[in-house]
Amino acid sequence: MATKHDQIIDYIESLPVGEKISVRSIAKNLNMSEGTAYRAIKEAEVSGLVSTIERVGTIRIERKSKDNFEILTFGEVAKIIEGEVLGGQDGLDKVLNRFVIGAMTEEAMLRYIQPESLMIIGNREGAQKLALENGAAVLITGGFEASEELIHLADSLKIPVLGTSYDTFTVATMINRAMTDQLIKKKIMLVSDIYTELADTYYLTSDGTVYDYRQLNESCGHSRFPVVNQVGRLVGIVTAKDVIGKSDSMSLERVITKHPTITKPHTSVASVAHLMIWNGLEMIPVVKDNLELLGMVSRQDVMKAMQLAQRQPQVGNTIEDEVVDNLSLPSLSSDSPEHYRFTVTPQMTNSLGTISFGVLCEVISAVTRDYLLDVQKKNAVIEQLSLHYLKMIQIDSEIEIQIKTLDIGRKYAKLDIEVLLENTIVAKAIVTNQLMEKN
Repeated sequence: MATKHDQIIDYIESLPVGEKISVRSIAKNLNMSEGTAYRAIKEAEVSGLVSTIERVGTIRIERKSKDNFEILTFGEVAKIIEGEVLGGQDGLDKVLNRFVIGAMTEEAMLRYIQPESLMIIGNREGAQKLALENGAAVLITGGFEASEELIHLADSLKIPVLGTSYDTFTVATMINRAMTDQLIKKKIMLVSDIYTELADTYYLTSDGTVYDYRQLNESCGHSRFPVVNQVGRLVGIVTAKDVIGKSDSMSLERVITKHPTITKPHTSVASVAHLMIWNGLEMIPVVKDNLELLGMVSRQDVMKAMQLAQRQPQVGNTIEDEVVDNLSLPSLSSDSPEHYRFTVTPQMTNSLGTISFGVLCEVISAVTRDYLLDVQKKNAVIEQLSLHYLKMIQIDSEIEIQIKTLDIGRKYAKLDIEVLLENTIVAKAIVTNQLMEKN
């Protein structure tokens, strides 16, 4: 049976967009307390169901769709370029694999046209038909219209014909950026990619006893289990330490650790690794927004995922990738493994022609991680970075980064970093890191 909280959320979802709501009206209509209604409305606001507008009140809004996508379809392309679907509506769900700019003769085009590709072209009807007949969608630039014959052909083949007022170069740039963003997102691993689902997870219920824990512990060999209530929501964690000296008949509700550290499926693996290191956790429950248990993620899962991420081929450059590519690392035989060099490129500067503050932070972060991995043989998660930018660093400057270890322990390291330009200190940073073993 749905809880009162879920009933309110369902009720809000059923309201038309633009409907005004209040704590009092919800409580009255559903015969519930105002406290329960208030908490549910706040959750609805976080999830994008309602919005509170000053001097207007709380109103039901249309939930925004996510900007990220796993695959790039022709429908997504139409949204990206703010285009119009002229024909082939039934083919919008097809996946875009590549795009071709139609700036050549029709005979030369044939070698480039492939199914699930997109031909970007102006008002050349012969080339447009040729693309459709060979399985490629068509994007007509410059605000030109499609002929009735072309639209009929697109509808019959179920291949989209799109139109946009943008020029060819602008459209190609927009699509290329979207495809690059998609590739970058693919290499960022999330908890949803690695966690053990509920069907394969060992867990206990809150109405169980210490005896149930001991039985499960003996059968599966694990010592930590999530505990859920009757509707499957997480209420706590029980470990071997919690049941030491307790009688078999004692209720689990009396021994569990309540309000445990949790994570959501959309959380990055790097964030979960940070939580595990900082709190010394071996596993973390994965839950929905309403705390319904979805499964578990273990430290072993996280370590395997991070090692896999390091071996992934490069598919799309981020700012970090650009920085690392431009960083000169010390040679393995160097007597000064703490000395790095970096050249400031035009893309890394601000409007004044000096290195961007954010890029300088990223340079120091990259140097820190490489130094700790090379010298200490440990992976690092930066906890705090305090940077003082003393003098301007101009475009095309070659800077030197020198590292000194201030303090280091089993789980942390504090480094003093100096940035030099022509033997003059131009920036200084203190970086505090969390450490974990490389293997």
